[in-house]
Amino acid sequence: MADLEGLTTAIEMGDRAAATRATQQAIDDGRNPQAILDAMTAAMNNVGGRFQRNEIFVPEMLIAARAMKEATALLEPLLVAADIRPEATAVIGTVKGDLHDIGKNLVGMMWKGANIEVIDLGTNVPPERYVEAARTHDARIIGVSALLTTTMTGMADVVRAVRDAGMGDVRIILG
Repeated sequence: MADLEGLTTAIEMGDRAAATRATQQAIDDGRNPQAILDAMTAAMNNVGGRFQRNEIFVPEMLIAARAMKEATALLEPLLVAADIRPEATAVIGTVKGDLHDIGKNLVGMMWKGANIEVIDLGTNVPPERYVEAARTHDARIIGVSALLTTTMTGMADVVRAVRDAGMGDVRIILG
């Protein structure tokens, strides 16, 4: 029987090979896809807690998130087949004029680990594109990223566009 604690540990350590092996073993053993996903989510929750306590830093979080991403790729067909749906849908992107995406990618991977479907718009995204994507995908969360101080004002433009579109029930997270 597959060791889901081993899967959790592998993701926490950022060991992609061990995480994919443990995931494949769990799949081969017929483990419930939701139980496998729960083990992955627990790992990323632990990683997030360690980051909040300043025990690890962004590079370690990225390494763990990449391990989870590879393991999740093996699991996704089973989740679809089992009709396990994401709990929410989020749209995420980096504001117009900014090409930085490390933070955006990290948050997107964390959200996926929390069973949120992520629609990644990429970088250099104009405000109206966030609105369009949120409507198209019925997203309840919009994540807006910026790194450059010169592009941070674009965050306000996105918030304004979402509010002007009458989407007051959509949560906007800025980073």
